Amino acid sequence: MADNGAQLTEEDPAAAFLAQQENEIAGIENDAEGFGALEGADDAQPPQTANYEEPATLNGDLFPESNGPTDSYAAIAQVDIQRQEPESLRKWREEQKARLEALDSASKAAEEEWREKAKKELEDWHVHQSEQMEKNKANNRASEEAFLAESDGDSPGSEWERVARLCDFNPKTSKQAKDVSRMRSVLISLKQTPLAR
Repeated sequence: MADNGAQLTEEDPAAAFLAQQENEIAGIENDAEGFGALEGADDAQPPQTANYEEPATLNGDLFPESNGPTDSYAAIAQVDIQRQEPESLRKWREEQKARLEALDSASKAAEEEWREKAKKELEDWHVHQSEQMEKNKANNRASEEAFLAESDGDSPGSEWERVARLCDFNPKTSKQAKDVSRMRSVLISLKQTPLAR
């Protein structure tokens, strides 16, 4: 019998560990039931607490301690408090919103300024273009009248003088980028030895 008594006082370490794990799982399940009330799963039933210890006094009243709120409205209020963003995030959002509004207004003002500037530059360009076109028209008319006056005064034997006026035969004063030396040499050879008809 002494051996049985010794065995009863000794605890099996595996059994003690399992008992501890079962207690922790029961505590987690009780917490999960409290969270279920927070999420609205069991609004009608308050969360069940497995063990009530001695009641606590609050404002002179006796209330049992529990893992979570028993009233569903209190649970919703607690969830709202948990979901509210911190003061620093709210302040940052407000500052960011104000900063973005300031940037938007500045970009709209800059865009309006650019539109006005572009409109003025376009009007100036049109005025300059129309002036340039009028000058070109006047120059073209004058050169056309001079050319027609010259062509009317053609006298026999003066064709080469006309060609010499139209073509620049001095290679040093030529500002053209194209090579016209061959054409110049052909015209000079034609002048010196005309084609026989």
